[in-house]
Amino acid sequence: MTVDLLLLLTAAIWGFAFVAQRVGMSHMGPFTFNGIRFSLGALSLVPILIWQRRKNPATAGFSLKTYAVPIGLTGAVLFIASSLQQVGLMGSTAGKGGFITGLYVILVPLLALFWGQRTHIAHWTGALLAVFGLYLLSFEGGWTISPYDLVLLAGAFIWAVHVHLIAKYADPVGPVRLACMQFAVCGFLSLAAALFFEPITISEIRDGLWTLLYGSFLSVGLAYTLQVIAQRTANPTHAVIILSLEGAFAALGGWLFLHEAMAARTLLGAGLILIGTLVSQIFGIERKTTP
Repeated sequence: MTVDLLLLLTAAIWGFAFVAQRVGMSHMGPFTFNGIRFSLGALSLVPILIWQRRKNPATAGFSLKTYAVPIGLTGAVLFIASSLQQVGLMGSTAGKGGFITGLYVILVPLLALFWGQRTHIAHWTGALLAVFGLYLLSFEGGWTISPYDLVLLAGAFIWAVHVHLIAKYADPVGPVRLACMQFAVCGFLSLAAALFFEPITISEIRDGLWTLLYGSFLSVGLAYTLQVIAQRTANPTHAVIILSLEGAFAALGGWLFLHEAMAARTLLGAGLILIGTLVSQIFGIERKTTP
């Protein structure tokens, strides 16, 4: 029960973060927001790394050169995914952004086809439900779709790639260390992009300070730590089911704080995406048969 509550709190923090990200766009550019957000998020994990090092001195021998490729690759992919998400939110709602981004939960097993892994029929069923839900959520009269929704959808694919990279590199590098360093890489790339493409002023950072604090210390630092603690004992599939509620919390946050309308068509589309996610995760479990 405690583990479930931690995962639920993580999903809530990530879901409501879409509200902070939307509000942040009214004060600063997407690269500036992400640059500061992920840089502060990386700093928030430094105390945990110091604590782990003191608890287990064997980790002091970590070689940055040895793991430069995993850290650089995950950080670069995180930069692309978060940039697409932030740009997409400039022309979409927090609720819609949360649900479209949440498609990565289904895209992860579908993407596994490219690695030669078999995909369960439940994943295909969930994908079809989610695609139809995305249509109801995004298409508003005629065969037109917002370019920002397409950007968010592209970001969902990159988030799926990121999940595979984390699964591959978390063990050899260390989960908290990988998180901290990929956040640092993402923050650096975002700030570099901001210097080229956006004006950066102290006043806009000051005006959007609360969104940055939420996005860095709560969404990045605290939520990730809660996830790591919970998933030490939680079944991965069970954990993902709870974390998939991030989209529902995003819609709730948009309705509560940004007064975003949730029409019947929008609610139905969001519901189908959530059902597709749950079908994919619950019925897509490979069960071992006894010989």
